[in-house]
Amino acid sequence: MKKLFYLLLLCTLLPMGSFAQKKISFEIKDGDFYLNGKPTPVLSGEMHYSRIPHQYWRHRFQMMKGMGLNTVATYVFWNWHEVEPGKWDFEGDKNLAEYIRIAGEEGMMVILRPGPYVCAEWEFGGYPWWLQNVEGMEIRRDNEQFLKHTKLYIERLYKEVGHLLCTKGGPIIMVQCENEFGSYVSQRQDIPLEEHRAYNAKIKQQLADAGFDVPLFTSDGSWLFEGGSTPGALPTANGESNIENLKNAVNKYHDGKGPYMVAEFYPGWLAHWAEPHPNVSASSIARQTDLYLKNDVSINFYMVHGGTNFAFTSGANYDKRRDIQPDLTSYDYDAPISEAGWVTPKYDSIRTVIKNYVKNVPEAPARIPVIEIPSIKLNKVADVLGWAERMKPVSANQPMTFEQLNQGYGYVLYSRRFNQPISGTLSIPGLRDYAVIYIDGEKVGELNRNTQTYDMEINVPFNATLQILVENMGRINYGSEIVHNTKGIISPVTIAGQEISGNWEMYQLPMSEVPDFSKMGRNAYNNGTSQANRLKDCPVLYEGTFTLDETGDTFIDMEAWGKGIIFVNGHNIGRYWKVGPQQTLYIPGVWLNKGENKIVIFEQLNETPMTEVKTVKVPVLTNLK
Repeated sequence: MKKLFYLLLLCTLLPMGSFAQKKISFEIKDGDFYLNGKPTPVLSGEMHYSRIPHQYWRHRFQMMKGMGLNTVATYVFWNWHEVEPGKWDFEGDKNLAEYIRIAGEEGMMVILRPGPYVCAEWEFGGYPWWLQNVEGMEIRRDNEQFLKHTKLYIERLYKEVGHLLCTKGGPIIMVQCENEFGSYVSQRQDIPLEEHRAYNAKIKQQLADAGFDVPLFTSDGSWLFEGGSTPGALPTANGESNIENLKNAVNKYHDGKGPYMVAEFYPGWLAHWAEPHPNVSASSIARQTDLYLKNDVSINFYMVHGGTNFAFTSGANYDKRRDIQPDLTSYDYDAPISEAGWVTPKYDSIRTVIKNYVKNVPEAPARIPVIEIPSIKLNKVADVLGWAERMKPVSANQPMTFEQLNQGYGYVLYSRRFNQPISGTLSIPGLRDYAVIYIDGEKVGELNRNTQTYDMEINVPFNATLQILVENMGRINYGSEIVHNTKGIISPVTIAGQEISGNWEMYQLPMSEVPDFSKMGRNAYNNGTSQANRLKDCPVLYEGTFTLDETGDTFIDMEAWGKGIIFVNGHNIGRYWKVGPQQTLYIPGVWLNKGENKIVIFEQLNETPMTEVKTVKVPVLTNLK
């Protein structure tokens, strides 16, 4: 146990504010990680700045310190920052440099994982959706257009955080090249291995050319190092519990010696809508943690704290049996630190193990206060179909994709008037991803890519309008299908085998900002109850206000609702869906006001018109219906 002594030194090696001003050194040599010339193991937890309000970042770092960790790892989400080509945003919750700076103030080292592909159960694996509109673009390949854009991204990222590298006195000790590329190589055997390797090497070179002069590493399953590792970067193993396998793989691809690191040690797992929420036992994770530490293996808990996929940031996996598997709004991940930043039994179990190796582990900080709001009255309602059709549509002979409409997220209402009656099977095999079907504002059915429901019987009468409200439920973030990620209706619509072309109108509802009832004219009503009943089974917007004497975190209870999204004081807190397993949505207390607050709910189904909503103190994440 040669590193026991070094572990016991962690508390003195990493005091509060230790990464401020002065230059430090972090090296990989002689089979170890060296901090300022001393062998130093990495005890890390993955935590993503984009999934936590910036006001809570320091609290969460203190939670990690209370578990005995000395390092935080975070992906960088390209699409979180380059919202349009050349338009960058690093402010507020997107202020990555501030996140890293605070980590350093709290005595944490930082591992940066900039991708450019990150997976992370995040929309499009972190790629900007608009890349799909670039002519000649092939993502994740040795492709001129793609590499031109990755270079611009990496250089802009360096401009933002380069001064925070440990070589400049900051807390960033390592940077990852690409991400889980070996798994992609194994899935894209249609591409020559030589091209894969050339691409991987070019991403590494772009990082070096930009100025990232700290140790670089790759991250893959140990059995995938052949395709995923690249010369000059330390290979680390994801999910490898067998110490011998880990060490053999690293030795083979890294000069016959360590250091040895599991860059993704999974204390929990991701969750999808309409599927049971995974659960990983605390005892099994505690035992594996102990096994790693006694065998000189550095670790990164993925995730130590998951947070939340606010707004439209959640991604989706792909499975042939279900086609798309959209991820929950909650990214709780069954992690040691819960979605709202609470201590869990898993946290306590891991902390107990780490305290056998680390002296003077601090106590966890107090929980953020939690409140309950018994009733929020919803006194306004708006007709979404009527509101949408007041907008100027885009007209085309065929339905257009979101990308063709230059829209990334949200919803599009596809509308077509028929001069002659038609009946038979409505088929939309190109549905991406969820649609509610109306004829002249009357609901007639739902189609759902998640259940591979692309067809339904329909009867369109004379001079009637077919309306198809389509939702993007998150682009695929993992695997070979990531290259097929356009949204909306991406192929012809047929009825009774006849292609429906000509006279399509598209009304765009990106929901990038909270809808303004004052601009909806006669489609918004103050008498919420009666109008909500009149609009039963139609998509509606509900609005209500509520007053608070004290603020705190809370969870809005949506178990009685259908499907939609929620804005609280202008913040899109995410998607809900009656199928579960998530039945509540997390509202951070920092997004609430003392005094008046406003809530707007976009309810797509409105099967049971509502007059109020409430919040609770405990989340419901495992109730599958």
